[in-house]
Amino acid sequence: MYIDIKNIINELNEEIEFLKQKVTHEPKLISLVVEPDPSTLSYLKSQKRSTKKHGINLEIIESENLIDDLSHYNQDITVDGIFVARPLAKGYSELDIARNINPLKDVEGVSLFNIGSMYYEEELFIPCTAEAVVKTIENTTEIRGKNVVVIGRSTTVGKPVGILLLKRGRDATVTIAHSKTVNLQEITRKADILVVAVGKANFINKDFVKEGAIVIDVGINVLESKVVGDVSSDVAEKCEVTPVPGGVGNVTSLILIRNVFKAALDKNI
Repeated sequence: MYIDIKNIINELNEEIEFLKQKVTHEPKLISLVVEPDPSTLSYLKSQKRSTKKHGINLEIIESENLIDDLSHYNQDITVDGIFVARPLAKGYSELDIARNINPLKDVEGVSLFNIGSMYYEEELFIPCTAEAVVKTIENTTEIRGKNVVVIGRSTTVGKPVGILLLKRGRDATVTIAHSKTVNLQEITRKADILVVAVGKANFINKDFVKEGAIVIDVGINVLESKVVGDVSSDVAEKCEVTPVPGGVGNVTSLILIRNVFKAALDKNI
């Protein structure tokens, strides 16, 4: 069975409309991209269409010096939000972004300040995909006391998902698994909720899950010209699974748009 995310999409659209009414200017979002490949440019063009639909002016800037450009747009009062397109070019790391982006314009939630605030259970701007995962779980089942296994330990998905689910009020018991985890299948088959963010097509099949588990598929992979997740379709025979495409990715996109309006509103205030 596939998880229906319509309620989450509707709630986010309502939140966006509420914020939009309070913002007195057209929000401006800057995307910095270094040495873009055709797939990255294609993605950014689709983002530009999406943001325009919601009344946001997205400017795509091809950067020759990411650190200098972050500094420039951090200080540009006409800019409400900044995000850096991936993959990063050689010579740059996620830490470069985390150290140098203005936390008040960090609509992706990756700055050291915003990540640090999350660890202290303050949810300001938090990583968009991680928030999308948690919203999807909250909309699907009660989290408190559940055994959650997260496969993947990235700074934007795996680690923050674990921290967010441990937060008081959510109170999950969380295991983070990764490429060096021994007996992975034994661990995942005990999970009430399984979050998969490994970037490997159809990595998880029905042998990895127990009957009735909630499975959140974060993966987006291209296989034989089709977009597929990290979770094989046979898992839906035993579990509730988020679809790919049309699942976590859709929620993530709306969270980014909402965050731009939040940043713009904070500037108004």
